[in-house]
Amino acid sequence: MKKSLRIALGVAAGLIFIFVIALTILLNLDWNRAKPWLNARASEALGRKLVIEGDLSMTWEHAAGSMQGWHGMLPWPHFVAREIHLKNPSAMPGDKSTLPDDTASIGQIDFALNPWSLLSKNIDIPVLHLESPAIHLQRRKDGRNNWTFRQDDTPSLWQLKLHRIVFAQGRIHLNDAIRHADVTADVDTLDADPIYGVKWQVHGQLDKETVSGNGRAGGVLSLQDEATPYPVDAHLKIGKTVISVGGVLTKPYDLAAVDMRLNVSGANLAHLYAISGIYFPETSAYSTSGHLIGTLSPKGSRWIYEAFSGRIGKSDIAGSMDYQSRQPRALLSGVITSRVLHFSDLAPLIGADSDASHARRGAVTRQSANKVLPVEPFKTERWLSVDANIKFSADRIVRNEALPINKLTTNIHLQDGVLSLTPLNFDMAGGNLAADITLDGSGKSGRNAIKARMKVAARHLQLKKLFPTLQPISASVGEINGDATLSAVGDSIARLLAASNGEIKLLINRGTVSKLLLEEIGLNIGNVILSNLFGDKPVRLNCMATELSVVNGVIQTRSFIIDTKDAILNVRGKIDLAQEQLALTIIPVSRGLRVFSLRAPLYVRGSFKHPRVNADKGVLAMKTGSAIALAAFAPFAALIPLINTGPGAASDCARLLADARIKPVAPPPGETYHPGAK
Repeated sequence: MKKSLRIALGVAAGLIFIFVIALTILLNLDWNRAKPWLNARASEALGRKLVIEGDLSMTWEHAAGSMQGWHGMLPWPHFVAREIHLKNPSAMPGDKSTLPDDTASIGQIDFALNPWSLLSKNIDIPVLHLESPAIHLQRRKDGRNNWTFRQDDTPSLWQLKLHRIVFAQGRIHLNDAIRHADVTADVDTLDADPIYGVKWQVHGQLDKETVSGNGRAGGVLSLQDEATPYPVDAHLKIGKTVISVGGVLTKPYDLAAVDMRLNVSGANLAHLYAISGIYFPETSAYSTSGHLIGTLSPKGSRWIYEAFSGRIGKSDIAGSMDYQSRQPRALLSGVITSRVLHFSDLAPLIGADSDASHARRGAVTRQSANKVLPVEPFKTERWLSVDANIKFSADRIVRNEALPINKLTTNIHLQDGVLSLTPLNFDMAGGNLAADITLDGSGKSGRNAIKARMKVAARHLQLKKLFPTLQPISASVGEINGDATLSAVGDSIARLLAASNGEIKLLINRGTVSKLLLEEIGLNIGNVILSNLFGDKPVRLNCMATELSVVNGVIQTRSFIIDTKDAILNVRGKIDLAQEQLALTIIPVSRGLRVFSLRAPLYVRGSFKHPRVNADKGVLAMKTGSAIALAAFAPFAALIPLINTGPGAASDCARLLADARIKPVAPPPGETYHPGAK
């Protein structure tokens, strides 16, 4: 035999001997002895402690569906490990009384390994079986969490090829102290479903609200297939909010694109803050349905909720919204329209809805029984969660059947915690009401305090259209024009008005006012009776001019005069917005002859909730006493004290008309208004 052949045979025999020895060692090796070494190496690679507490074993088996040829004739190593625990980072140990010390645990893991793939540095596992896998995600109040692993940018020389995962009775538990979440999802695989590979059920608490839901999704490893969309179908209920999604991940490998149908309904849009972390206003019950498109990337995500439609209360809504993550906060933009917007559905925005509505939408603050102005505080701490730029319009607004508003348009801006409606336009009663409102809730004025500024201009509002069902002025065709400028600092509508400063000017001219209305105000008993008997006749209105100053929440009348052909009414006094108290005096002065007339001052007193209107008893007693005394001489003489001829004096209408056309002013929010200052 040639020397080279002998050497070759010797080498081959040596290799076979080494293989046999190695195989013999592997077949008889107690793998539990290797657990300390394996635990140490795995812990070093993961940056946290990994422990195999149960039995670790290896057997040789023929893998089902393994490769053909002589490679398939050889058995594959089959590993089984029990009780595997991946611990939390050392910086946040678990509290065994409430939270586990594990980030993840597996009751048993077993898999077969293709030994031939190791030669090309590939770890090829056809099927990975997991029993009772559990993941425990935790985040503390200081922001520390157990799901952030040490980053290692060094490329690995080995590649993992995992073809299928089969697990039973899996569980994912989230305990988040920042989001106030304690939620558990039970996950299991589906074997016979042609579309979905896993199913899940969820239960727990989120921000003190009960969470429940269920859903299905594609197989775990189908996420790696870039060409096949990953199906998702889920239903979730959080308190009174119900969310349903159905669609696909169009780029499942990197979770970079979402295309789904999204339906959301609930008692209050503001409840979505606990779910999304995005500020939404207080509303009545709502429901929406639309198309959700999402894209995710390392630079940020973008979500578009397009072609949605639905209702808020009795009002319909439709439009598209665009959410873009960015720094320092996300941007929410879009267009929302409504064909018919019910005025009552705007009340929750400022807390002006009823107690029953408060209860339905879960408002914590209840309106006091003796208060009229809304006391519910604004949640300004949420205003810094997002910036917004939204265009809103309504074709028609209905306060009730009597007062339709033809059009509402506004631009809603939220930037750095400053909310502005610029402009806010109402087309109503044949005219226009325009306002510019700015609410600074950035926190610069104190926690939850709002620095507010408002300018309002009313032009060409027609009385007849403004109050179409109020019979005393049904014949009126007068026109209203006015301006108001106010500023204040507070955390609710009641507190803002209680601290407001500014001016209000109102003018009614070029029209007629119901004679019945004026006679009722002036206690002209005879004419009230005559008007009811023979009908209401219009009275020419020379002017109604009002000029009010607002100082620290107290409205003081500078001038308030109603000047008509037959009478002049002077209103004096103040309205305390902080205490919600009225202290007004109405002094009627008639022009010409009045029969059965009791011309006496009226006093309007009491609270906004329970106002009281009384006549001057001294004047009435004097007139009534004179009538009784004169009645002893002649029956017709008793009517003499009740006849009021009036002085026929002219009012200050001309001056007030000129002053009312001067734009009012308001001091900066937080500063006191000084009457006369311009």
